[in-house]
Amino acid sequence: MITQKMKYALKALLVLADEAAQGQPEPLTIEVIAKRSGTPKRFLEHILLEVRNAGVIASIRGRSGGYSLIKKPSDISISELLRTIDGPIAPLPCLSRRAYQRCEDCTDEATCRIRKVFAEVFWSYLLIIDSLTLEDMLRSGAVTEQVIGAE
Repeated sequence: MITQKMKYALKALLVLADEAAQGQPEPLTIEVIAKRSGTPKRFLEHILLEVRNAGVIASIRGRSGGYSLIKKPSDISISELLRTIDGPIAPLPCLSRRAYQRCEDCTDEATCRIRKVFAEVFWSYLLIIDSLTLEDMLRSGAVTEQVIGAE
């Protein structure tokens, strides 16, 4: 599961992407982002700082300042954002690309059946999540209905 922090980051980025798509986009203050995204302002400052440090958004100081996207939504990788905000996304530490650790109770990774099964599941997940961008989230709809179900 993604954390609440990640959900807030995604909501804020979707608001910034919507603004970037306008004819005359303006930098948005934290207050405006919080209101449009329905997220608590007190959490956004820290989250937006992390996203800015990842090179996805820029902050502009001053009276007409705020935050704006500096990457196109199609260039904003959801998996990279997940790793930035939530840390490793692998289900087991021995499957992590960036935070690999041998499992404490493992005697032989090569024959570990738990690792093998989760490696297959994780590979399928990675194929999808690594291809997902903010642009995909802006255009989502039909697939959502299939997963959630229309009633």
